[in-house]
Amino acid sequence: MKEAMFYQPGKENEVACGLCSHRCQIREGKKGICGVRENREGKLYSLVYGRLVAENVDPIEKKPLFNFLPGSRSFSIATVGCNFQCLHCQNAGISQYPHLHGGEITGSQRRAESVVDYAVREGCASISYTYVEPTIFYEFAYDCSILAHQEGLKNVFVSNGFMTPEVTRQLAGVLDGINIDIKGFTDDFYKKVCKARLQPVLDNVRLMHELGIWVETTTLIIPGLNDSPEELRDIARFIKGVSPSIPWHVTAFYPTYKMQDRPPTPASILRQAREIGLEEGLRFVYEGNIPGEGGESTYCPACGEELISRYGFSIRHNHLVDGCCGKCGEKIEGVWN
Repeated sequence: MKEAMFYQPGKENEVACGLCSHRCQIREGKKGICGVRENREGKLYSLVYGRLVAENVDPIEKKPLFNFLPGSRSFSIATVGCNFQCLHCQNAGISQYPHLHGGEITGSQRRAESVVDYAVREGCASISYTYVEPTIFYEFAYDCSILAHQEGLKNVFVSNGFMTPEVTRQLAGVLDGINIDIKGFTDDFYKKVCKARLQPVLDNVRLMHELGIWVETTTLIIPGLNDSPEELRDIARFIKGVSPSIPWHVTAFYPTYKMQDRPPTPASILRQAREIGLEEGLRFVYEGNIPGEGGESTYCPACGEELISRYGFSIRHNHLVDGCCGKCGEKIEGVWN
């Protein structure tokens, strides 16, 4: 347990959490929406500091980050808890653990130093804070990220993008890359499916890009909910408005958790989404969760040359030369070293 960052004490021992855009007002003895931050006698504490439930060495492509150190390994960590309650959560067993187990917190205690040491020993190029929303274990992620930079490692968030601007601005000093989910493009979708709001997510995509953090985005396409050509086009236009160089991953949904009534996403819908993104002027649009369908590779936006050939999370060849197309010399935006 560790005293939280980004909170303000109030009257009658109430506290205002400023970590995410829910901005929970938490009475004494109560927890925030995430289930892992508790008001104890007028002070807010993180209940998950260093209590990891997931520790894995992953390919960076699994995040997914495709224009960021391709072919490298990333040490991925998570605690329990989340500030969203997505009906289709693929990691509900850990993200919703406190809500599903009467407020219980679980996890193996780790020190930030041991996380960074392990990443170095395993030959990882980065540490990824992932599987659940990393904002909810921000204090531990932040401590790890400072040490990671000291050891020459990069830091990656896989995020719902719901942190407050104050947090985003502090993150800019330690965060190298982020994949932000744009889960849909209506507030109605966010309210009904995630119990959240859309606008803070869009604001963070803009702000992170402005602050120089490498940003990629993902939309999990759910049949009948966010798969209309109009909504996909709106998402693509928004991303292009921030920067046409921000990669957009369009990925396939599979029935899970509380959303068992929808079919898996057909590959044809992913192809359509990719075509829409390219039509709208995005330079990099990737298909995900259906390996071998051809939309996983990085192509030169200028000459069309296949630069990084992928199958799933594996790289078959990489023809980038100093961050440029090996054929025509076009600069390819990303983090390459």
